[in-house]
Amino acid sequence: MTSSNKRKIIIIGAGPSGSIAGALLQNQGFDVTILERQLFPRFSIGESLLPQCMEFIKQAGMLDAVIDAGFQFKNGASFVYQDRQTEFNFEDKFSPGMGTTFQVQRGRFDKVLADEAARMGVDIQWQVEVIAVDFTANKPQLTVRNRQGEVTTVSADFVLDASGFGRILPKLLELESPSGFPVRQAIFGHIEDRITDNQFDRNKIRITVHPEHKDVWYWLIPFSNGRSSIGVVAEPTFFNGRDDYNQALQDIINQDTSLTSLLENAVFDEQINTIVGYSANVKSLVGNGYALLGNAGEFLDPVFSSGVTIAMKSATLAADALVRQFNNNEVVDWQQDYAAPLQRGVSAFRVFVDAWYDGRFQDVIFHPKQQPDIKAMISSILAGYAWDENNPYVKNARPRLDTLAEICRQDY
Repeated sequence: MTSSNKRKIIIIGAGPSGSIAGALLQNQGFDVTILERQLFPRFSIGESLLPQCMEFIKQAGMLDAVIDAGFQFKNGASFVYQDRQTEFNFEDKFSPGMGTTFQVQRGRFDKVLADEAARMGVDIQWQVEVIAVDFTANKPQLTVRNRQGEVTTVSADFVLDASGFGRILPKLLELESPSGFPVRQAIFGHIEDRITDNQFDRNKIRITVHPEHKDVWYWLIPFSNGRSSIGVVAEPTFFNGRDDYNQALQDIINQDTSLTSLLENAVFDEQINTIVGYSANVKSLVGNGYALLGNAGEFLDPVFSSGVTIAMKSATLAADALVRQFNNNEVVDWQQDYAAPLQRGVSAFRVFVDAWYDGRFQDVIFHPKQQPDIKAMISSILAGYAWDENNPYVKNARPRLDTLAEICRQDY
């Protein structure tokens, strides 16, 4: 890479939002370069996809590659609290669109998407780090460092930040803002699950509420190779400052009898990781010559596996705006045409995340007399269709959910 190189679109990061955006733009005739700091495959958390993701993957021309990769089929979510259990089948949803998806090891999944983007002609430059930016010039300027330590400058007509939790532009441009959510911590890892219970459905993510603390929850995401992702989420004080995460995770699993029984033969053979204060926000998703995609802009919470879905939605919205701006010579208002529509779905997800932690949504999903039509609308949101404003629980998320929760509480 030399300082004379000019790219129409530069994307920072080759994760799901970067690869989807890159493919969509390359297929529209753009000259696209993705700058990725790491080498793939690499570990990443967020393994349970939502069916809405499949619509975006199909739109980018990557669906066959994802299907052929042999990931674990997923058709819904199972929620467990003490002796209560309820399931949501995503095919029984209100919104149109795909009703199934996959549970994936993100290292391999992200590489599948990146390889497909490269096959389509996207120039992916690995182990290249963006260390400075200048958006005051005629064209955006990025200062980058490659794996040999060489520092050069590249320019583009537009920059998309798909750097995920790396949050490159928010850090360099001082865009970071408090998320509004309490600080929470996740302890997680991959295990050989050795689950023998034939009642356990590997086609669903399992969300277990702690038997004594309703704001503490576990995820269990089965993979196709006999392994699972397992994690627990709580406010940091719940973990009492413990730094032996492997033992802490096993001890907390043993606080729930159903999980203890399910995982009695599990082998904890990989490093257990932690992340604290993962929720993030920014002052603005857009600026002069750039837009933030996915987690680079905002991350809510892992409870409904919405992160990859929001990332892919942002990629499709940004690609559409760039096609209109550069190919169709339209005047694009990035706030109104990109940020606002993205935020509508994010806001719907946020309502349900809030209600999960304060208990209202748990009262809804564990209610013994669920109405099929309302359950289908809720299932659509859990399946990722948070931009379908034909769904009353999207269009009027907060008042609808408040009313439903109150009815459920009175009816117990």
